[in-house]
This record gives sequence, C-alpha cells and structure tokens, in this order.
Amino acid sequence: MTDRYGVIGHPVAHSKSPVIHQMFARQTRQDISYETFDVPPDDLRAALKRFADDGIKGLNVTVPHKSAVCQFVDTLSGRARLAGAANTLIIHRDGKIEGDNTDGIGLVNDLTDDLGFTIEDARILILGAGGATRGIVPALLRDLPENLLIANRTAEKARSIASDFSELGRVSACQFNEIEGQQFDLVINATSAGLHGDVPPFPESILGADTICYDLSYAMADTPFVAWAKAHGCSEAYQGWGMLVRQAAESFYLWRGHQPDIHPVRRHLP
Repeated sequence: MTDRYGVIGHPVAHSKSPVIHQMFARQTRQDISYETFDVPPDDLRAALKRFADDGIKGLNVTVPHKSAVCQFVDTLSGRARLAGAANTLIIHRDGKIEGDNTDGIGLVNDLTDDLGFTIEDARILILGAGGATRGIVPALLRDLPENLLIANRTAEKARSIASDFSELGRVSACQFNEIEGQQFDLVINATSAGLHGDVPPFPESILGADTICYDLSYAMADTPFVAWAKAHGCSEAYQGWGMLVRQAAESFYLWRGHQPDIHPVRRHLP
C-alpha cells in the first residue's frame, strides 16, 4: 500500500515539496504519495487529528504553522523544542504525532556543503524574528560564528529569541534601524515580507563587497530581498532553494530511513 505524506500551510499551493519528495521517492524506490493541504490557522488542531485518523504517515509544515503546531503534537524532538517550531511531523501507528525541525540543519548544510561558506568566526545578521529564525539560530550557533545578530522591526521579539539561545553562543538583538553602519559576512532574510512583494527597511550600509546574502524564501525569479541585495553591492545573493531541498532530505530520512542524493533534485530547481 502506498504511504501518504504531505505539506500543510496557508497558502500552500505554491509549494515545491511535492516535486522534491516524489523525486526522492523515485530515487530511493519508496512507494509514497505526497500532497499539499491548505489548512487555515483556526483549523490546525482538528486537521492534524483528521490526518492521523486518515492514516497519513508524515507532514511537512510551512508558513504560518511552524510555531503553532508545537502545541498540538504529542512529543517534540530536542531541536524542535529548542526552536519552538516544527517543520516535520512524524505520525506513528498509534496516531501519536512527533514534531521535529530540519530547517536549521538544512540551512547549514546548504551554506557549508553547497555554497562553501564558513560559519565559524563569521559575523552573521538575521533579519526577522519569527518561527523561521527560531528554527535556524541553534544550528548556526553550533558552528561558532563570531557573533549572530537578530534584527527585527520591533526589538522585543528579537531580544526574546536572543535570550532563549544565549547559552548556545554569542547572539544579540536590535531593531532594523540600529544596524546602520554595521557590516556582516552573511545576511539572512527570515522575514515574510517577500511573500507580499515587499522589502523591509534594511539600511544598505549593512552590505559590503564581501557580504553573502541568503533569503530563506524562494521564487522562480529573484525574490525582492535578493534583488535588493544585488542592487546594493553584495558579493553573492541566494534564494532558499538549497535549504528547501536539504531540509526536505532530512525529513525524508526521518520518515523513510533513506538518505536521498540531493544534487539531482537541486539541479531540477532554479
């Protein structure tokens, strides 16, 4: 019998996860199907029960459910608990749901293995203080950057995240307007502004000739952040396609026990 998997979000029709996981399945000869499920926030708890009752084996979780889903699962992995966010759900035979988070390791693997970036001793700026940021901060700090600064429109949320992870490494927080004049080796956009076609008010002075920019979002053309970064003189600017494939591979391994080769799948995407 074909095992069913899928991705939940709102909206979710644009997701490339079905393409990625079907390619993984063909590559590893796994008999699975993978669907998209648009789940409004007020239906999240009930939807998870329906999925478990329907025999679905696992789910990926995307915007806006990564943080909220944590309160509706039965158990959380250490990294999901640390992040306060889950992007992968494992639904066991007894209907119990386990939440995990593969975003951080997906980003780090893309940065280091695919893009050749060295995190150790780097000056890193994360723009935004939502669930996506919580998911990547622990993994980045594990590789010992010189400093990791979280900037947000309002400093309170950024400071909360920095405080939660302060024991893991050098992490601080501020408002967007306080990063003027500072320079970074890596700037990561973790805001959702690009989903609406906007670029938050980032001062262009944060970009130097050697600055690498990375947008957690992705699109068929340059995202607004990537276009902004290129226009203001960064060294390189990347969308989150590599992270998408890398985190998906980690999810697939959790579900199926097979580690797929990400490279042919990555070449299939922009």
